Amino acid sequence: MPLPEGIPTVNVTGRFLTPDGRALIGQIVFRAPALITFPEYDVILGGPVTVPLDSQGAFAVTLPATDAPGTNPAGWSYSVAEQFTGVAQNRVYAILLPAESPSVDIADLAPTDPSTPTYVAVRGDSAYEVAVEEGFAGTVEQWLASLIGPQGVQGIQGVQGVAGDDAYEVALAGGFVGDRAAWLASLIGETGATGEQGPPGTNGTNGADGAPGVVQSVNGQAAAAVVLDAADVGAVPDTAPGAPNGVAQLDAAGKVPAAQLPTGTGGGAVDSVNGQTGVVVLAAGDVGAATVGHTHTAAAVGALATTARGAASGVASLDATSRVPIAQLPTAAGRNEWTPQALGFEAWSCDPYTVANPVAKYLKPNRLYFVGFNITDSTTVDRIVMFARGYGGVGTNRYRAGIYRENGTKVVESAAVALTMSGQEAGSMPAMVSNHIGATPLAITQTVLTPGRYWAAWSLVVGGTADFAYYHVQNEAPVATANFWMPGTPFARAWYTEGQTNAALPTTVSQTAAGALADHDIPIMALANV
Repeated sequence: MPLPEGIPTVNVTGRFLTPDGRALIGQIVFRAPALITFPEYDVILGGPVTVPLDSQGAFAVTLPATDAPGTNPAGWSYSVAEQFTGVAQNRVYAILLPAESPSVDIADLAPTDPSTPTYVAVRGDSAYEVAVEEGFAGTVEQWLASLIGPQGVQGIQGVQGVAGDDAYEVALAGGFVGDRAAWLASLIGETGATGEQGPPGTNGTNGADGAPGVVQSVNGQAAAAVVLDAADVGAVPDTAPGAPNGVAQLDAAGKVPAAQLPTGTGGGAVDSVNGQTGVVVLAAGDVGAATVGHTHTAAAVGALATTARGAASGVASLDATSRVPIAQLPTAAGRNEWTPQALGFEAWSCDPYTVANPVAKYLKPNRLYFVGFNITDSTTVDRIVMFARGYGGVGTNRYRAGIYRENGTKVVESAAVALTMSGQEAGSMPAMVSNHIGATPLAITQTVLTPGRYWAAWSLVVGGTADFAYYHVQNEAPVATANFWMPGTPFARAWYTEGQTNAALPTTVSQTAAGALADHDIPIMALANV
């Protein structure tokens, strides 16, 4: 059903193509901001108008003009939503459709420059542009001049109107009898009666007229020579400053003099100081002060000496992050549980008791094994220890061991030495002594490890595959399960490299270098200080 006849409309057309000329597929949706009421036509319009693109990518629709007279609300605009298939960012923008432009193309309205606003108003042609379209030739100034026509012919003089009656003639018509002079005299009324005498003045008598230019009274006084005192003008007498019941004075510095202050508030002389009278001179002892040159100690002022920070029986210091440094914390040990220290070690790679059914495996010659340690406080070590089985000791120098920091730099290295037989600690069980099962220590230079993460390295540099068997944490995966971390803190606790010779251990190592592997069974190792 068409819109009611009389509502001004605008025909909107447009066509949308891809850059290579193919028609876009989709639709255009026009929405008014709310229900639009046309009271004159008894109709309310609402809801979106959806116009699909045809096979040529074109559309045409007729919509009510946004400035149709009498609409409620007034001054509204259409929201235009482009919904096209294959277009990454469809646009939504606002347009005006004034009735003065009954036909518009969407290409003239839709914004294309990101720097332009998304609200587009449609401007109708000016009167000059309409004139040019109708055939006028000339500039705007010439067109404006053409609007001024020639002087018209003067019109015919109108008929003289009848003169009206004056006031005297109106009076005659109303019944006045007499000539004009008598009528004028009748306009002057009789003199009124004299008014009563006004009330007397404040002095009890009627005041006499004063001479021109002379003050009649001041503040209620009407004497011939008026003299005012301070009270008459609400002022303080000039005798009041410094007088009893008067006002205080100010000295040259703008302060009240001490003599005018009440007793006990700082005015006048001091009565006594600390029980002394007269010209009082106080010594350091009179006020509880130290003598000149006296040196105060921290204890004298109830404080701790700076030397107590971080010292034994002192107080803990804080680091740059407002935390107690780990070096000042007690050795981390759970209550009533087994720790490396409880069994004579300073640290270990893992608790052997937690390893499920550990078995022995031969070291591979010329392989350099790395096992991770987490050192939480400064620790002194002079032995690298491996949990071994079946080794009776040899007389040749065929083993090397060392310690590396997390950054891969070497801390300390042993010489190529022969080992003490496994399981020979005094008091060991007979089966451990005879079967050579237990701790196998390798001596290094005594070294202090500061808090951080380290690798203990061990290698059989000379010998055969059956020379040394070690107990291990079984690992059959391509990557050891010990190497488990979150991004940002990678530290391989178990890995190895091949090709170690009888020469010194590498100066630096890297878990990310080519040739670093982690598919072996992990040795059980410890650090000790004996």
